[in-house]
Formats: sequence, C-alpha cells, structure tokens
Amino acid sequence: MPSFHNGAVEIAYLDEGEGEPIVLVHGFASSKNVNWVYPTWVSELKKHGRRVIALDNRGHGESTKLYDPEDYYISIMAGDIVALMNHLGLERADMMGYSLGARLTGYLAQSRPDRLRSAVFGGLGIGMVEGGGPGENVARALEADSLNDVSDPTGRMFRAFADQTRSDRRALAACLRGSRRLATREEVASIHVPVLIAVGTTDEIAGSPRKLADIIPHAEVLDIPGRDHMRAVGDKVYKAGVLDFLSRRP
Repeated sequence: MPSFHNGAVEIAYLDEGEGEPIVLVHGFASSKNVNWVYPTWVSELKKHGRRVIALDNRGHGESTKLYDPEDYYISIMAGDIVALMNHLGLERADMMGYSLGARLTGYLAQSRPDRLRSAVFGGLGIGMVEGGGPGENVARALEADSLNDVSDPTGRMFRAFADQTRSDRRALAACLRGSRRLATREEVASIHVPVLIAVGTTDEIAGSPRKLADIIPHAEVLDIPGRDHMRAVGDKVYKAGVLDFLSRRP
C-alpha cells in the first residue's frame, strides 16, 4: 500500500479507480481494509465510476501508532485527511466517514467546506453533538489483560473487535481519550455542504440521525433496517442509498 508523511506520522492509504473522487474515513478500531475494502465499498464505488481514496487513520491499520492522547485530537486527525488530499492534488472531494470517521468528516464539513463537495455520516447521528459512544469504559477494556477481564458490554464489544482486527490496543486507548471532542450545535448548524446521515435502525451507539438532521440545513437521513453499529457497514441498503445520494449531489 502507498503511504506519505504528514510531519513525523506515516499515513497508509489506497487510491483506486477513475472518475470523481470520494475519500473514505474509517471508524474507531477499524481500518481502510476492514471498513471499506472487505465490505466491497471500494469495488462498488469503482464500478460506479468513482476514484476511491481511503486512509488508515493514525493509530490504526498500517499507519503510525502513537501513544499520547494529545496526538489524536479531532483537529489533528482531520488534518491527516486534508494532508492526504493535498498529497494527491485533490482540491475537493466527496467524503464518507463511519463512526469516528463521520466525526472527522463532520469536523471538515464545518471547518473546511471548501474541500468537501458532500459529506456522508455513517454510524453517527446526534451523538456527534451529545456524545454517548465509546468512552473511558472502552479505553479500560482495551488496556485489560484479556477479554475475560472485561465486564462492560460496550467495552467487551470494542475489545473483541480490536482483537479481531489485531489492532494496537494501547494506541487505540490513546486515540479514544484524545478524540472525544464533540461538535457544538452551532458548528453543526453551520454545515452547508450536502449531507446524508446513514444509521442502522438498531444502532445504540450513534444516537438519533433525525435529531442531527434537524440541526443541519437540508440534511437527508438514510435508515439501514435491522442493523446495529457493527453490522451496518456493509449493508446493501446503505450502499444503494449512498450511491443514490452521490448521483443527485449538485
């Protein structure tokens, strides 16, 4: 996989296909492969005439692992995405993030709207503003000696996922503690790029997509039927809805 350096941090990425570019930003404890390649997002978007760029966020996948929470502030992680776009010579692109990736996409939609043509927030609703996702319970679960030592249900879910993806759990704990910044209602209300909010109907982590859409001007909501936070990623309704949204984007 290709990579580039943003300062001292090496960021791994993929860049495939031809056509209008879309940047994909994965969720916490995941990677570009787990979030986008294996669930066939990359191949599906390429099939529909898209140039697909996806990165491993710092602390994840094949990118540099860091252990200071201050290295994972939302503004810093979002800066890696902008640096990748600069590295590839992309002035603007559509962007889709899932969970933490949606939080990063939302930050850029608000702070750097000149770089985004549209934004898809997957797996994150009003939690972008109100929180309620993984917290210190998950950080402690990641630092536990084994999964058997974790009793908190959410902590167990993320710890099992991190073990499954063979992640650096200490880096993930630092990322979780550093990336907790929530958007304000005023920041979210200032987003004016086209937005699609796609959340599973049984997702107990994301928060209400409609409450978030009520704040963002002209935002659309896509329900992913019968899917929770972990199982919505590769759903066919999610894919079809995003492709439709992109086809209608001015």
